Amino acid sequence: MTTPSDADERLRRWRLVLGGADADGIGLALRGADASRDQALAALYDGERSAGLGGSAPGVARWLGDIRTYFPTSVVQVMQKDAMERLDMKRMLLEPELLATVEPDINLVGTLISLGRAMPGKSRETARVVIQKVVDEVERRLANALRQAISGALNRSEVTRRPRPRDINWDRTIRKNMRHYQPEYRTIIPDVLLGHGRRTSSAREVIIAVDQSGSMAASVVYSSIFAATMATIKSIKTQLVVFDTAVVDMTDELDDPVEVLFGTQLGGGTDINGAVAYCQTLVRRPTDTIFVLISDLYEGGVEAELTKRIGSLVNSGVTVVVLLALSDQGAPSYDRRLAAKLSAMGAPSFACTPDLFPDLMAAAVGRRDVTAWASERGLVVTRGSEA
Repeated sequence: MTTPSDADERLRRWRLVLGGADADGIGLALRGADASRDQALAALYDGERSAGLGGSAPGVARWLGDIRTYFPTSVVQVMQKDAMERLDMKRMLLEPELLATVEPDINLVGTLISLGRAMPGKSRETARVVIQKVVDEVERRLANALRQAISGALNRSEVTRRPRPRDINWDRTIRKNMRHYQPEYRTIIPDVLLGHGRRTSSAREVIIAVDQSGSMAASVVYSSIFAATMATIKSIKTQLVVFDTAVVDMTDELDDPVEVLFGTQLGGGTDINGAVAYCQTLVRRPTDTIFVLISDLYEGGVEAELTKRIGSLVNSGVTVVVLLALSDQGAPSYDRRLAAKLSAMGAPSFACTPDLFPDLMAAAVGRRDVTAWASERGLVVTRGSEA
């Protein structure tokens, strides 16, 4: 049975949802923190009955403080994103005092790097601090998983049965030879020695090409951080290329992912064919190379040439993976026809969340079938999924 307190709580929640307009049918007055929450929501979502946020940085700064007080971080980030789109807050982010009050997240980083060239020096330094917080958080959450996944895949794929003494993997060797245990001697006589072969150069080469079009903002952020992480793994060689209608090789900046992000320029046209043409020149050992193209495949260049280049890479032995998005923002928009065509050519095309990326790279580095990996997870785009 519903008690009066339960009914009051339901009315309160409906009042916060409906906003208190004449037609909401609630007739309930809010007090205290609820009234402040309602004012913060009205400033952003109900321009007709409020003055909005106005054009002043102090007003926006107060609003940013209010929403951080009254809402959880996940909600704050959504409201900030909506404010960027509804209220033209982008221009005010050029003011360092305001920027310092914003809740850092992936969407905000995308906005900041799109404003990068318009930022004065002081704002740029504040933006670096904000971006560094997001980079640190992503690295804390995913960098170790990526290193461990790739290192584990390399170790499994580089096993030798004739290791030098210092390269013997004693744990695997003991487990492999348990049947040779000698009780009287309380020891194992190994029939097979397992270890890691010595590498005189990188075992794999990874080339990541990232589309800088405006819709790919989150993908640019994640791919830059992941590329910087992989650059610290000595057994693979990682190269990062970003492109719109021009191609920029960011490999020399991979020791500083924040600098990589400031070196990108979101927006503009897209010439995927030109980017793939440049990446072809970076391939030295095709069968040891993984080429990851991150793009929504809305090609502004020559599509026939693009498919020809992708086919050439696949036929030469390069492992080609096309990520339609590298983000956790839901289903992306992409050219379904071209994605299905590339998948059919042997370049599996699918969207990937950041959490899945370490396992994806482990599959590619470990020479597993990436198409099978993606298909098992219902990811890969096929002819049947074009519609």
